[in-house]
Amino acid sequence: MLESLRPKISIITQNKELVLDERLLQICNLLKANVPYYNWVGFYFKNGNKKELKLGPYAGDPTDHTIIPFGKGICGQVAESNKNFVVPDVMAQDNYIACSITVKAEIVVPLFVNGENIGQIDIDSNTADPFTEKDERFLEFVNQEVAKIL
Repeated sequence: MLESLRPKISIITQNKELVLDERLLQICNLLKANVPYYNWVGFYFKNGNKKELKLGPYAGDPTDHTIIPFGKGICGQVAESNKNFVVPDVMAQDNYIACSITVKAEIVVPLFVNGENIGQIDIDSNTADPFTEKDERFLEFVNQEVAKIL
């Protein structure tokens, strides 16, 4: 299922008729609509020179977490570690920022441009422990495609 989305991601990123945020939103909508356990899909980006992330385009329920300090929550930890973070059970995480009581798992994959971590893709799931290495590799691909247009 994830593999079949790869060409669609590339088509979206290469669509020069859309501005950047429209392309990112289309990616979020595509993933949320086609992967049953992707219940919230969004991008966070480094907020200028501040040590915080700012919410970008997303698909799913609105969130109060539009600004996340580095080190806080899963997204904030990825901003510092530069590593993928897969959380099979959010309730078992001490440094978790709850977005919704329905969220059971989360995956965050950093987005690099010229070797610098400038953002990330964040996925919440209402399914317990759904993410595998296939999700990690696929989301790394998504971020590589996005990096080409940033």
